[in-house]
Amino acid sequence: MEFGDILQNLKKGIYHPIYLLQGEEPYFIDELSNYIEKNVLTDAEKGFNQTIFYGKDSDALTIAESSMRFPMMASKQVIIVKEAQSLAKIDTLTSYAERPLESTILVLDYKYKNLDSRTKLVKAIKKNGVVFTSKKLYENKIPGWIDVYLKNHDYTITPQAALLLTSYLGTDLSKIANELNKLVIAVKESTKITPEHIEKNIGLSKDFNVLELQNALGDKNVLKANKIINYFGANPTLNPIQKTIAGLYFYFSKLFTYHFLTDKSERNVAAELRVHPFFVREYVAAAKKYSPTKLYEIMGILREYDMKSKGFNVSTMVETGDLQKEMIYKILH
Repeated sequence: MEFGDILQNLKKGIYHPIYLLQGEEPYFIDELSNYIEKNVLTDAEKGFNQTIFYGKDSDALTIAESSMRFPMMASKQVIIVKEAQSLAKIDTLTSYAERPLESTILVLDYKYKNLDSRTKLVKAIKKNGVVFTSKKLYENKIPGWIDVYLKNHDYTITPQAALLLTSYLGTDLSKIANELNKLVIAVKESTKITPEHIEKNIGLSKDFNVLELQNALGDKNVLKANKIINYFGANPTLNPIQKTIAGLYFYFSKLFTYHFLTDKSERNVAAELRVHPFFVREYVAAAKKYSPTKLYEIMGILREYDMKSKGFNVSTMVETGDLQKEMIYKILH
């Protein structure tokens, strides 16, 4: 089942006796597990009927025995096993999973990896309950996720602001959701989040960031690129060279890919480059200013300075800010 389907069923009071919530992305696991923990039972019912176990401090036999108890003065009991990936001999739960009690809701929070789908345990849970696999979102999917998240809070966001947040926060959904919650609370004058709101409330400069550096390089705007890279050098903690290199590598890789697309329609370019359609024209314009040969050279430059940033073939006396300036000069010339 998909995340949205499971959550909707929970909100409708449709419960299953056992849930295996597994996968690389902990955010969706936490959202489902927390909803069950907070909403299935009333506060009065929780005292006798809700138990939280932690994988590394528990054993599977105790969890199975607890799951077989009947609720007291309630229709359900809830048992949640957090960090279930640390539970020793988890296969001991197989016998219970094959014949779970309808009055028990057993939730296994199995984070950062998946149980082998061929095991009897997983097969039993699939038959009698719900198996949800939480997958990491690729970076190109994050702006869309941000947009949906804010719409659920009656806010919208500009494409530029969504991309700015993505470049700053990466793909950690829990971290992104936390920052979005801050924005929703802080922004009162509008229901549309803009780069100005992000600069004011999160502290990320809307003018001096990797996205603006990409735009400056795409336009071959030497003055703007140098202003941004000088700002990076003066604020190395907020703008580490490795983050700059990673952002530029993905950017120039997309420009390189564009040159070899046979279908250069806006829709196909957006799909192939994995960018928001809003930004396609910017990528097309930038690609026209860089030949495939130059782009290949640029990717070599970025690899060179990635190695230098890690201490290879460079003096320990050289500041990372100076490395970034030198790298940008080579890209532009």
